[in-house]
Amino acid sequence: MMSPRPLFVLVSGIFALILTMGVARFAYTPMLAYMQPQTGMGDALAGWLAGWNYLGYLSGVLLVTRLKDLMLKDRLYRISLLLAVLTTAMMPLAGMPLSMFLANAPLIWGLSRFLAGLSTAGGLMLGSGLILNWLIRHGHRSELGIHFSGLGLGIVLGGLLVELAAPYTDWCGQWWLLTGVGLLLLIPAWRWLPRPNQGMQLQAGASAAEGEPGPLWLWLLQAAYLCAGFGYAINATFTVLITEQQPALSGQGGLMWLLVGLAAAPAPILWDRIARRLGYLRTLQVAYLLQIIGILLPVLSGSLIAAVASSLLFGLTFIGIVSLVLTMVGVRYPAHPAQIMARLTVGYGIAQIIAPVVAGELAEVTGSFDGSLIWVSAMMGLGLLCLVAMAMIAVRDRGRGAR
Repeated sequence: MMSPRPLFVLVSGIFALILTMGVARFAYTPMLAYMQPQTGMGDALAGWLAGWNYLGYLSGVLLVTRLKDLMLKDRLYRISLLLAVLTTAMMPLAGMPLSMFLANAPLIWGLSRFLAGLSTAGGLMLGSGLILNWLIRHGHRSELGIHFSGLGLGIVLGGLLVELAAPYTDWCGQWWLLTGVGLLLLIPAWRWLPRPNQGMQLQAGASAAEGEPGPLWLWLLQAAYLCAGFGYAINATFTVLITEQQPALSGQGGLMWLLVGLAAAPAPILWDRIARRLGYLRTLQVAYLLQIIGILLPVLSGSLIAAVASSLLFGLTFIGIVSLVLTMVGVRYPAHPAQIMARLTVGYGIAQIIAPVVAGELAEVTGSFDGSLIWVSAMMGLGLLCLVAMAMIAVRDRGRGAR
């Protein structure tokens, strides 16, 4: 049985992910269903704000990958936690009656989403690294599957708060409630993670069971992960709106987002176990295929069953794809995983910036997200083909090694 101290460290990371991902980032998705009718926000602006959020995340990732000193990482991580609360509070400021901010609401919202993206990068990447480092230094198993469950739990909590507050307050009140809960989450996230030991972060081992793959294999992985970024960004931004635009599903968008979170919470642990049996590439192929099916279901049917299945498949696959890719990188490039992860994350982040902007503009013109969903499913199909090509290269290389 795990002793209390490492359990508290892991729980601090869960609270941090709920704060930075569930409140500061993902609460924006269910809030769109309330902000659009109450503020007049169009689909295009909703997409641009999501794009600014992903730009902030990408900027944070690029900054994080250059950091080496653990104490500096710890300070920036704690700043990220504070920033998550601050950026959540910025959203309702633009709705203050007779406020000088009112005319500049899109600018304030855009700044909030950009800074929230920075806090997300800190909470996810710095927090995960600091917790893993502490566990390794103190002789504990690195059970980050438990840690990453905070992503799904954050989606569930943010969605529940938004829906429960809706009958009693307007969109500003909903954001203020999220801010208050964020302050509560900040306390254990801050206090239960010990300050790191002085010095540099632990280095990965320099030897691997297999030789590093060739350049073509890595380029195909980068292309596949770029495609996954498109699939993630569309669903993470517009799941609620896509549901609400179905005539038979009006008012069900919040429920669909909760289902995403419920499916996402156990996903990292589940996919890790599947990968032990099938291998990372085959497991990734299954995840891509399931996500493609989930993306296309709302296009093929406007029924409640299709919407439920689509939400569950997205929640199950999007975190799984990220955790599988990053774990595979650690296995195949043990001497320098951080550089490879940074290279992949840049492509993933660029896709996250482009996808919601294009989808929002396209939906504004056509009045439907069907075209965007078909486009993104095609991108995911291209990513699946890249994974198949990678598997063929692996088989070829093993054949050459046998000879």
